[in-house]
Amino acid sequence: MNKRPIQTHYPGPPAILRLAFLVALALLIGHIWNSGTPHLRAGSPNTYIVQGTSSDAAASAVTATGAMVTHQLALIDAVGASMMPDQLAALISSEAPVRVFADRRLVAAGPTQADTVYPNLVGAASLHAAGITGAGVNVAVLDTGLWEHIDLQKDTSNRHRIVARYDAILDQTGGTADDSGHGTHVTSIIGSSARTRAWQYNGVAPDVGLVIVQAFDGQGVGTYSDVIRGLDWIVAHRDEHAIRVVNLSFSSPPVSYYWEDPLNQAVMRAWQAGIVVVAAAGNNGPDPMTVGVPGNVPYVITVGAMSDNYTPAVAADDFVASFSSVGPTVEGFVKPEIVAPGGHILSLMDADSVIAQEHPDFFYAGNLYTMSGTSQAAAVTAGVVALMLQAEPGLTPDEVKCRLLDGARPAIDVAGALAFSVFQQGAGMIDAPGSVASVAGGCANQGLDVAADLAGALHFGGRANQNADGHFVILDDNGAEVDGFAWSGSYLWADAYTWSNGYTWSNGYTWSNGYTWSNNYIWSNNYTWSNNYTWSTATTSINHWVPPE
Repeated sequence: MNKRPIQTHYPGPPAILRLAFLVALALLIGHIWNSGTPHLRAGSPNTYIVQGTSSDAAASAVTATGAMVTHQLALIDAVGASMMPDQLAALISSEAPVRVFADRRLVAAGPTQADTVYPNLVGAASLHAAGITGAGVNVAVLDTGLWEHIDLQKDTSNRHRIVARYDAILDQTGGTADDSGHGTHVTSIIGSSARTRAWQYNGVAPDVGLVIVQAFDGQGVGTYSDVIRGLDWIVAHRDEHAIRVVNLSFSSPPVSYYWEDPLNQAVMRAWQAGIVVVAAAGNNGPDPMTVGVPGNVPYVITVGAMSDNYTPAVAADDFVASFSSVGPTVEGFVKPEIVAPGGHILSLMDADSVIAQEHPDFFYAGNLYTMSGTSQAAAVTAGVVALMLQAEPGLTPDEVKCRLLDGARPAIDVAGALAFSVFQQGAGMIDAPGSVASVAGGCANQGLDVAADLAGALHFGGRANQNADGHFVILDDNGAEVDGFAWSGSYLWADAYTWSNGYTWSNGYTWSNGYTWSNNYIWSNNYTWSNNYTWSTATTSINHWVPPE
């Protein structure tokens, strides 16, 4: 059996001494895997190694729970302990500066903790070094719930950071266990406080506060009613819980214009209330016009997925993932607006969750699981938004969106043209330092009016259309095609390209710049929405499983 740590942070010795302690521990008792609370025999004691700032401090923390110290392990500032499940839970939930390891035999050795490359890919690691870790920013994750893992419960300073929990299915606070695994995976991407072997953080915003809202069941399915109730709760409690960002890693095929969809209306209300909404584009690519609800809402930040091609140190072979949904929307908006790492993303998941049981071959070590999708890309982006809001708390959702896109790096070929269509990559690859440093304004949601949209007074269409050749194009204010944006729908791209920091968008193109709805899109006649669709029976789901890329 594996030896699995439960609590992973304490303000103890310097990093090199902690590493030495762990090496000694591994030599003495075998490999330690970083994971969550092991399965316990109900009503039976289990043995643990409790490590603190000293063996006396560790012993005091153990005896304070009523448990028994069985071994003095002064060499590593630890004690052995026999603890009942409730005593273990009390120790984990306490403020005691300890680490807890399940005292189990092991079969094979492996790394203490895996490296997650996405914080480096998006530049978040450099911001962490500068003290920008998402501290003071609370992110709501509306998903399948959360597994009780210490690296999600506590931040980098060992402080509790689960701000609130709400079960939208049962309409009650608390009780958001994650039977699916999806919610835990995306939440860990946003804010895991675990350290890698290189002593960097696994999560994009490791000090972020978390608001967990469960609206999907163990199979990843939820009703519109439950999801809307979850959004309603988030908006109603935004001030009480200081909610600045909401992550929506799910999608459904559109069955109406964006403004008629009740789930989209709830999302628009959240944006109007001052909450930055980050939505997954969906996993239905690579064909055009495949972005789902609620990613088709023009106001929000919609995220597609890219892959580092398993070579994170080499940017030239990165690509937009084939499963990543592609724009434009039926109403002519460019979606997704940005792409983020979403291929083979390593993050936490309980081995007993439904996804892990259905796809067991994607465990890396312990409870670190590899999963792909725009769900994961959205989570990376939500983490970056938290970093932006820590650096400048007064930003509005429109300003966040503008600076996020201003800092992005589009893929361009050797001739300086877009290597991927704007409908595939949006503004390009997310870049956390570039977005934090941006001072751009007025470059997102221009020409849109969310209040008028919600009131039914005005609705909007975007600048995308289809020309006589069948190519998707961008139109300027005069209805003329903007050079450099025509796309045939083909998924081919240049053999050589770079993620450019200096790409000049043609003719001052601004993101999600809207016109008053006119229904003059060439494809519009092919979308006859049902006037008698029964919304009360509508369902939505987390993005479907896709193989890693």
